[in-house]
Amino acid sequence: MNGKKTTMVVFSGDLDKALAAFIIAIGSAAMGNQVSMFFTFWGLNIMRKDQVVNVKKSWMDKTFGWLLPRGPEKLGLSKLHFAGLGPIMMRRVMQKKNVATLNELIQMALELDIKLIACTMSMEVLGIQKEELIDGMEFAGVATYISEANDGNINLFI
Repeated sequence: MNGKKTTMVVFSGDLDKALAAFIIAIGSAAMGNQVSMFFTFWGLNIMRKDQVVNVKKSWMDKTFGWLLPRGPEKLGLSKLHFAGLGPIMMRRVMQKKNVATLNELIQMALELDIKLIACTMSMEVLGIQKEELIDGMEFAGVATYISEANDGNINLFI
């Protein structure tokens, strides 16, 4: 580590923005920077497990769970979504050009010790429980992000 720190708020749950966030985070970590990614609101969908996790939820929390995409493979694009065809086309092009998938980028981030922090307030609002997110996540509120960002040399909002 070189003593530099990169932080980012991952607010968007769009595939293209998620890819960009992880590529930047991995690039920064590869340069020796300490990296923290704070997932809030729609960004939490990136980190949801693909399979349904049976946890006790209220009716409203279950509704959010049904309506929100479950994991990286279900994310749409911010532009050119084309009723779901856009993400399929994007994934095919990425595969053809040997670009890492979002799942592979998430795994790389974990291997590089990038902090993946889920916003507990957003989890509460959206009815997402810890068990529904991938292993390796940390859980904290906005004060943790602000503390990390105060020490950061690079702070991004995606």
